[in-house]
Amino acid sequence: MSLFSRIKASFRALFPRRYAWPGMDISLPGGQHLHLVGSIHMGTQDMSPLPPGLLKLLKQADALIVEADISGHESPFVGLESDIPLAERLSETQLRELERVADETGVSLAMLENLPLWQIAMILQATQAQRLGLRGDYGIDYQLLNVARARHLPVIELEGADSQIALLRQLPDDGQILLEDTLTHWHTNARLLQTMIGWWLDAPPTDSKLTLPSTFSESLYDVLMNTRNEAWRETLNALPAGHYVVAVGALHLYGEGNLPSLLK
Repeated sequence: MSLFSRIKASFRALFPRRYAWPGMDISLPGGQHLHLVGSIHMGTQDMSPLPPGLLKLLKQADALIVEADISGHESPFVGLESDIPLAERLSETQLRELERVADETGVSLAMLENLPLWQIAMILQATQAQRLGLRGDYGIDYQLLNVARARHLPVIELEGADSQIALLRQLPDDGQILLEDTLTHWHTNARLLQTMIGWWLDAPPTDSKLTLPSTFSESLYDVLMNTRNEAWRETLNALPAGHYVVAVGALHLYGEGNLPSLLK
C-alpha cells in the first residue's frame, strides 16, 4: 500500500463516513476496499427500492459479495427428513412449547413432524418474520443480487447455501439447541427484527459495539456468529485488490466479535 493510500485509510478510520443504512467502509492491507452492508434477509415493502447511495456503490464495485446466492429457485432442504417422530426427539415440555408457538403462528405440527429440529426452528423464524410483514422479495441481499445480475456484476459467495446447510446439520442432537433458543427467545427475536427494520427505515446504529438482546445461547453464538466471522475475515483478506460491496446479516456487523472489528 502506498504512503498516500495509508494516509487516506488512516483518515477514513478516524473519520468514518456515515450512511443512511447499516453500512461501513473498511480498507484492508491488500488493497481491498469493502463496503459492508448489514443485510436483513427478509424485508418490508418500504425497504424497496434500495437507497440510491447504496446502488451507486454497487455500480462502482468490482463484485457483490454475499453469504450465499439466494437468487436461484432450487430448495436446499430436499431429502433431509427424519424417521424419528417429534415426540421421541423432544421432551414433553419442549413439545408443548413447540405446539404453542406452532399454534400461534398457524404452522401445522404435522408438517413439522419429520423435519430436522434445526429446520423447524428456521421455519418458525421465517413464519414469525412473515407475520411481522417481512417478505423474502424485499430482503436486502435478495435485492442486491437482482441488481448485480441485471448489471452483469460478478457475485462472490462467502459460504454458499450448501455450506450453510452443512453447518446446521453438524449441530448436535439434530439441531435441538437452535430450536430451544428459537422457542426461548421467541418474543425477543421479534423485537430484534423490528429493531433491524428500523436501522433501514429510520437510522442505523452509530456504535458497532452496541449491546443487542441475546437470542442465542453462548455455544450457538460461537458457531453461527464468531466462527463464521473469523472464516469470512480470511476470505475477504484473500480477495484481489478492488472495490466490493459485502452484504452479510446485520447482526454480524454489531455486538461482540463482530466482523468489522476482526477486519480492522
